[in-house]
Amino acid sequence: MNAIEASHLSKRYGPIQALRDVSFTITKGEVIGLLGPNGAGKTTLMKILTGYLEPDDGDASIHGVDVMEAPLAAQARVGYLPESAPLYGDMLVQEYLDTIASLRGVRPGERRDAILEAVRATGLTDRLVQPIGTLSKGYRQRVGIAQAIVHRPDVLILDEPTTGLDPTQIAEIRALIKRVAENSTVLLSTHILSEVEATCERVLVIMQGHLRADAKLAELRSVNAAVVAIEAGAQGVAELLGQVAGVTSVTAVAAEAGHQADGFQRWRVTGDGADGLCPALFEALRARPWKVSELVHDAKTLEHVFRDLAATSATSAKDPSEVVS
Repeated sequence: MNAIEASHLSKRYGPIQALRDVSFTITKGEVIGLLGPNGAGKTTLMKILTGYLEPDDGDASIHGVDVMEAPLAAQARVGYLPESAPLYGDMLVQEYLDTIASLRGVRPGERRDAILEAVRATGLTDRLVQPIGTLSKGYRQRVGIAQAIVHRPDVLILDEPTTGLDPTQIAEIRALIKRVAENSTVLLSTHILSEVEATCERVLVIMQGHLRADAKLAELRSVNAAVVAIEAGAQGVAELLGQVAGVTSVTAVAAEAGHQADGFQRWRVTGDGADGLCPALFEALRARPWKVSELVHDAKTLEHVFRDLAATSATSAKDPSEVVS
């Protein structure tokens, strides 16, 4: 049974299409990154999965429980940390977690152990009797995660959990997420590429309400690509490279420091196969009189993937209503 299943989800706010026919499944124990720029539709998707928002079309389920038909049963299996955690500054950490555990249906006789498990997992043991309002932002985020796991959920959904934190706090929250993931399926929403690379095994990329990619990080990076540097001013380069068998895209690369005055224009070429791109490009170029200073395999980073998908998304948008504000 899948931990999370989304089938053809769509949602519109007036003229704005926030989600468009989004489908995916997440199996038990996975740590998934939900990646996209601000306004892509990530928060809308999470609100639907957690039962706080009803889609216009499609279905969602948590461990086989339909979120729309049985929202309370589905929510009982989900821990949710929204971008702005629902914390109360005048409450003690222990008092707050006890209240949340009660609201989440944890029985009185089990509540103490549930709270202790949550605070141990989040490193809050020595902050139990401290008012939440006196905690640093990093510790407040820990409290937010603790409230999300206090009822021992099967699925944990986190919306931008490291926003506004300093580098040390970010590292601590990342380590915390990995610990929590040992017992739960985790869906982590972020627009920060390094967050996904450091924490997740698989990524869902949403742009303008569309699901643009669903793959393991290694698969996304395995796309065949090369960089070739050809003398500046050469005519017909993009056309020639684009005609090489297996080539799927040719993009001029902006000059970087150290390359700005060397007289060569760099091109990034992607292919549809795992091997043979560089030899094929070499054969095409050797018949031309152009000077070539570089022809190398280009390991694809998540940043490259994100940029490529963003470019595709921008050119494929049919009307302004596909852009979420």
